[in-house]
Amino acid sequence: MQRWARRLVWLAVLTIVTAVIARWWSTRSVPAPSGAPAWPPFDPPAPARRPVIVPQVSDAPLLAVTDGSAWVAPTEGDCPLHHPVKANDNSGIYHVPGGRFYDRTKAERCYVDAESAAADGYRAAKA
Repeated sequence: MQRWARRLVWLAVLTIVTAVIARWWSTRSVPAPSGAPAWPPFDPPAPARRPVIVPQVSDAPLLAVTDGSAWVAPTEGDCPLHHPVKANDNSGIYHVPGGRFYDRTKAERCYVDAESAAADGYRAAKA
């Protein structure tokens, strides 16, 4: 019986202490904000632009395509120097030199520039 009486006394003490702390917490003085918060202006970040790195081959003139076609067939999956843009028929994507997947791409067509590949219906690879 004495054990229960001690437990009730401790429960009463804890309840009183909790009530005192709660009252102190609710009556403490906190400085009120002076007006509405001023948010900084939102300037959207500029999109990051990756430089396109085109390797410098030589000062020799580029070979011209004599049959008038905009593309040439690759040799063993690699494009010749005068047609560096790789295009893939399965995906419909073209890759420019210096692009992320340019070295991994096995070309099915090789173009002089990106505009020629886009004119044939290919889209640019995502960076």
